[in-house]
Amino acid sequence: MSLPYAEPLTVRTPAPRVVPEPPRRGEPGGEPCGICTGSAAPPLWGDDHFTLHAPVGSSLPGSLWLASRVHADSFADLPAAAAAAFGPLVARAERAMLSTLPDVGRVHLYRWGDDGAHFHVWMIPRPLGMLDAMGHFLPLWEDVLPAVPDDEARAAVEKVAAAL
Repeated sequence: MSLPYAEPLTVRTPAPRVVPEPPRRGEPGGEPCGICTGSAAPPLWGDDHFTLHAPVGSSLPGSLWLASRVHADSFADLPAAAAAAFGPLVARAERAMLSTLPDVGRVHLYRWGDDGAHFHVWMIPRPLGMLDAMGHFLPLWEDVLPAVPDDEARAAVEKVAAAL
């Protein structure tokens, strides 16, 4: 495993903390919610609890994100039915990714909740044989590899959505 950057890297001093933190999109005082207003990537699949979306500007075809239909900050905030549906949905999505996308070594699941008010996770396929991108290095590589055309990324996620 290796970083996608030349070494030596330099450590920077963190910026001062901002407390209280600014509101996220969709929270009172924040920008409008992109999912609710329809300005986010449109869903390619959905059920009662979650929608599936293709990212824009992705470098790894088949990367996708799942978003809760309701605003929820964490697993603990999801309605019980959505929380119960999450694990089986992720398992189905992973099986769909592995069966429809060529050359996938593993599927990584990440949750970052700092940008918008919907509970959302990213599922990112690690290219088969790309050992530099194993583990927590995959999102770093995804950031620096050249982006694939958005229609190619969307077509890959449409295959996954069809398999769901």
